[in-house]
Amino acid sequence: MKKFIIAIDGPAGAGKSTIAKMVARRMGYVYIDTGAMYRALTYIAIINRVDLRSGEDLVKLAERTKIEFERVDDRIRVIIDGMDVTKEIRDEKVSECTNVVASVQGVRKILRKMQQKMGKKGGVVMEGRDIGTCVFPSAEFKFYLDASPEERAKRRYKELKQKGEKVDYGRIENSIARRDYLDKTRGINPLKQAKDALMIDSTDMTLAEVANFIVNRVKNRVKVNAREIRKQ
Repeated sequence: MKKFIIAIDGPAGAGKSTIAKMVARRMGYVYIDTGAMYRALTYIAIINRVDLRSGEDLVKLAERTKIEFERVDDRIRVIIDGMDVTKEIRDEKVSECTNVVASVQGVRKILRKMQQKMGKKGGVVMEGRDIGTCVFPSAEFKFYLDASPEERAKRRYKELKQKGEKVDYGRIENSIARRDYLDKTRGINPLKQAKDALMIDSTDMTLAEVANFIVNRVKNRVKVNAREIRKQ
């Protein structure tokens, strides 16, 4: 049976990671979080005191860095140069600096090649900001997940609280607004809905409902049609 490339894009807090994991599990596909790759590189840059303002230094770092994903039971670990950084890359400092690293054209080119190599055989669910528009523009299935800024902030707040972290809702709301602006106005591969991607507004949907919708579309080979795109 043919295995597809499922591209899932969308802004911060839209539930991409959770939904992509659900879809991958249901389909028996490999889950690839491209945002985690940029976070991992950012984390390594920070602990090695690489100048984040130097695109040249960041490109050199990306060239010599190996990023992998490893499944342990039902969890995905992010491994960089043999070191498990799954927890560390979710630090607020990393979140604040990742967009700077992701805005460097040379870095994006290197990581894009890694991502394309990971997914070229199909059977992957890849989520990020530019999967359907840049990494895999010919992906068989493309989805753009979104939700109201308020709902996305609530989800992020709840997620961090469940992890036992001390969080401030107002700060999370401001952080999401800032990341939206930076993602959408970035000069290189900005966040946007691919012309042939189906937009799903999950504001009033559970993440499980969204995952079910995507799985049913893929299993039944229901592609996006022109009428659906015009509705967006």
